[in-house]
Amino acid sequence: MAVAVLPIKDLLARLAAMAQRSLILWGHSPQATASLINLSENATYRVDEPATGGKTILRIHRVGYHSMEAINSELQWMTALRRDAGIEAPEPIPAKDGRLIQLLRSPDLADPRHAVMFKFMSGSEPAEDGLKEPFVRLGEVSARMHLHARTWPLPPGFTRHIWDYETSLGSRPHWGRWQDGMGLTPHRLAALERLSLAIKRRLERFGMGGERFGLVHADIRLANLLVEGERTKVIDFDDCGFSWYLYDLGTALSFLEHRPDVPDLVAAWLTGYRKVAALSAEDEAEIPTFIMLRRLLLVAWIGSHGETELAQSQGVAFTEGTCHLADSYLSKFV
Repeated sequence: MAVAVLPIKDLLARLAAMAQRSLILWGHSPQATASLINLSENATYRVDEPATGGKTILRIHRVGYHSMEAINSELQWMTALRRDAGIEAPEPIPAKDGRLIQLLRSPDLADPRHAVMFKFMSGSEPAEDGLKEPFVRLGEVSARMHLHARTWPLPPGFTRHIWDYETSLGSRPHWGRWQDGMGLTPHRLAALERLSLAIKRRLERFGMGGERFGLVHADIRLANLLVEGERTKVIDFDDCGFSWYLYDLGTALSFLEHRPDVPDLVAAWLTGYRKVAALSAEDEAEIPTFIMLRRLLLVAWIGSHGETELAQSQGVAFTEGTCHLADSYLSKFV
């Protein structure tokens, strides 16, 4: 029997009620309010405490995307990055029972959901005009995280998604099949199938050695960067896992891949990266593959997250644009 899917309006209302009821777990007053600021994999709320003027961030996790062990692993890496690498990353707040991860239940929702409260981080997302300087920041902070990942001993029980070919575009995709993206005609399917196979061949040739593949943020784009003066803060580690380090550059260009200034943005990212860590010419030459890996993965994400505003804003045009980018890529890489 098919499971009924709640209309998005009803789901948001029930999640909002769950969020509001949960605030007592962290010791908030009855006057505290939870306001939705983002719905993607998770529902994220800003919590305002009128008695003190304080703000925190509540994240209620999507059902079935991460286990409690995986969420705990994310929190462990963020703690290590703050402690060992000086990365300004979200800091979780223990609930009154001392636990960082809470399991929320609601009579209005069939499944319980994990939730984490974070300290509020000030700063603003860089605007999309004048992106060179923000991309230098992205490259620099990415290199710092990669250097940390290469030497950090994983804690016992550490588990996160692996973002390789099979789990991105192949037989076990975390975000659904790219073939189920929006507006895929037979002609577009054929074009993107050629792209997928070319990416697979290139990645197999590139390899997954320890200097190229490890723990990455996996969504380090401008929307997940907060800038405050000279300070650069990284948020939303929900997709962090094991992939190629250059995949982080692909994610930095999410939804920007079509812009004519992409070569300049890549150069800016590399400038920032090389302030901190080396990157070989051979690795640099493969950057277009990781841009297209991410682009095709986003076709899958849009197809499987049609309820979100971001997916709806991209729609069929994103798939059509991906085909144009695929033609350009395939003319240079086989």
